[in-house]
Amino acid sequence: MYLSLVVPCLNEEHGLQRFHDALVAALSGRVRDYEVILVDDGSTDRTLREARRLAAADPRVRYVSLSRNFGKEPAMLCGLRHALGDRVALLDADLQHPPELLRRMLPLLDSGYDQVVACRTRSGERGWRSLPARAYYRAARRFAGVRLPDGAGDFRVLSRRAVDAVLSLPEHHRFSKGLFAWIGFDTAYVAFRDAPRRSGGSKWTFGALVDHGIDGLTSFNAKPLRISLYLGALVACAAGAWIARAAAKAIVDGSRAPVGGTLLIGMGGLQLCFLGVLGEYLGRTYVETKRRPQYLVKELGPDVSAHRSRPAELVP
Repeated sequence: MYLSLVVPCLNEEHGLQRFHDALVAALSGRVRDYEVILVDDGSTDRTLREARRLAAADPRVRYVSLSRNFGKEPAMLCGLRHALGDRVALLDADLQHPPELLRRMLPLLDSGYDQVVACRTRSGERGWRSLPARAYYRAARRFAGVRLPDGAGDFRVLSRRAVDAVLSLPEHHRFSKGLFAWIGFDTAYVAFRDAPRRSGGSKWTFGALVDHGIDGLTSFNAKPLRISLYLGALVACAAGAWIARAAAKAIVDGSRAPVGGTLLIGMGGLQLCFLGVLGEYLGRTYVETKRRPQYLVKELGPDVSAHRSRPAELVP
């Protein structure tokens, strides 16, 4: 069975050769027919030149270069659209997703599963990183309404029907971990420990992680809006009870409680919070109605199948 490996790349010029060597060693003797699709997500270094060199040296390597940095989600979507395999693997180029783990994942996929997901263990991880991450996954499971195990990331292997199901989803704002869980199908999980980064630094800034997290919490339903409604009603009831108590006390003993300023500050903060939640959904609706493509392609490698691309991908 033909295997496609989709690898988003952003400023990985110093790590692509190392990644290629590790991948070939991991698949040697286990997978005969495969392709590697390197998706250059608008890198500012010589990642594209390295991708061209690897494609020229190894006919199994193909590349797609985006016109600018669109983000990891559009880069993964681009790679999935160009993948031709009966099985498709998603993994990063920085070797924090160890290619040798594919030796455990592929047999599970071939045994009848449609998805095999690598879940990162948190052994050895510092508390200031693991606690917020665990809390976020717990909140995502509650708000998104899909099964999202702690540590589940983008590293996974998919069957062709799972890939086609993901590609059939038309939304612009994509939270792939949630979409992979939303499509369902039989899923197996494999635990692994993050390998140390061999070169470069993480491309995920704190702000980017926060934005990505908000995308995950608001991508699948309107539960945050419903929570705002409940919380607003609760605060209104509490404020009404406080005012009634203050009025009764003033009638009984003539005392006057300074409730006005406190109530104004509290209600004003809640209103701003609710407006922010509402604005998040309105902004998403605005972007979706434009129907812009998620990315644009600047350059296709000579061996990348053009019939898998869509017209909006190509720049004249």
